[in-house]
Amino acid sequence: MWIKYVMKKHGSVLSELPGTGGELAKHLINQFQLNGIEVEQTAPNSDHYDDTDKKVRLSPAIFNGRSLTAIAVATHEVGHAIQFYRKEKITHLRKRYTPLAKKIERVSIGILFSLPLITAIFKVPHIVLLTALIGALGMLSAVLVQLIVLPLEWDASFNKALPILIEGRYINQQQEAAVRSVLRAAAFTYVAAALADMLRLWRWLAILRGAIR
Repeated sequence: MWIKYVMKKHGSVLSELPGTGGELAKHLINQFQLNGIEVEQTAPNSDHYDDTDKKVRLSPAIFNGRSLTAIAVATHEVGHAIQFYRKEKITHLRKRYTPLAKKIERVSIGILFSLPLITAIFKVPHIVLLTALIGALGMLSAVLVQLIVLPLEWDASFNKALPILIEGRYINQQQEAAVRSVLRAAAFTYVAAALADMLRLWRWLAILRGAIR
């Protein structure tokens, strides 16, 4: 996956960086006076900002990492904290559409995984095909919803994180292109995850279709 490749490519330890991703996140929260917001370590590949608990949660590689990936992702998540702390209008995208995307995805997965049972009960190709189509359309809808939320992610990366890193001189000019790549990957994380889920399910459906035949 492109996102994993970018994150790994720029994940090498750089001794010249003054701190880890977690340390930078804490520093920025103090600098921007985001009162009540804390930084904590979470599970691998689970970096996010939780506005309900007021937590910037960073995976071990980001929290403890001293790399361009670590500081870029950490600053991206702080960018979300800034968005919500300031109650920027763009935050309504996540509040309104992210729960919807998750709900659609759960229902779609449920429909698709019910196919073997439906096949066994009805043994009618048209019903099986219709059920598969409904499930697949649901997965596609989840991807489209994540695309609707993309402006929020883009803002966190390029209107918040990148200016912070450049203007604060946390990175030098030679590192800027790499950081841009990481921030772009961070912005597309949820869209890519939804697409990956859809592709995995399509492969599963292909296997099931072969078994039915």
